[in-house]
Amino acid sequence: MLGTTLALTAAGVLAYLVMGAFPGRGTDAGPVAATPATTSQVGAATSTESRAATTSASPSTTGTPKPTATATTPSARPSAKATPRSRRTAPTTASLAGRIRPRITYKGVATAYEAGDGDGACLFGPSDTLMIAAMNTTDYETSRACGAYVLVRAANGASVTVRITNECPLPCAPGQLDLSQQAFAKLADLKVGRIPITWQLLSPSTSGPMSIRYKTGSSPYWCGIQVIGHRNPVARLEVRTPGGWRPLPRTDYNYFISADGSGCGGSIRVTDIYGERLTVSGIALRPNVVQPTSVQFARH
Repeated sequence: MLGTTLALTAAGVLAYLVMGAFPGRGTDAGPVAATPATTSQVGAATSTESRAATTSASPSTTGTPKPTATATTPSARPSAKATPRSRRTAPTTASLAGRIRPRITYKGVATAYEAGDGDGACLFGPSDTLMIAAMNTTDYETSRACGAYVLVRAANGASVTVRITNECPLPCAPGQLDLSQQAFAKLADLKVGRIPITWQLLSPSTSGPMSIRYKTGSSPYWCGIQVIGHRNPVARLEVRTPGGWRPLPRTDYNYFISADGSGCGGSIRVTDIYGERLTVSGIALRPNVVQPTSVQFARH
């Protein structure tokens, strides 16, 4: 028994000495086990950088120089894209213009109708001249086309300038103009009945000041406001209220309505499709009376 015990003790001491002599074997497991940890650290770093870039987009966030540089690069890209948009005026003009836009030539057909005294869906009343037309419902666009001056050209080279005072309902197609018989006769014989045309929005060289009219039935509690004699199509009408300028919705019969009377009888601001805004004061709340102003939109 004593011999066996001594043998086992000697073997244990020998094994201890051997393991101490080769320390590398005890660390071999370290690198193998560290591989997932390294991957995890990389993933964590990526996630942290991503959050830093997202968070640093907020103006109130500050950080170390490295996250700041990371945030600068992403923020610079949207800023570069936003700069051209902020300098462009064409989208704004196009937005105000609606379907009928300046400097664009439209194709369609011309037909003719008996215009009578020149009154129509725009409710301007009798016209001084019968060089007028009805716009198809699509391009009429809830009366946005009312008062627009349009140069119409036929394939034979003849042309005529008309003012939009009426709406041409279906089956009038987009691009179609229903001209007064007097205007159609400037392009072709009335017997032809229908001809191909091109047309383009105009800003006339001569025009007196515009006028304002309150609709019949208007009062301090409800009113409709109409602009008459404007050189360029009207895009927006606003009234002055205690809370500031208030835009009024437009009807298909060419009046802007204040359903609760807000701003009725006060100052009026009118904007054309080019973005010019004219303010008119001193217009009395007198229903169905055309009241001249001293202003007119600029020519384009």
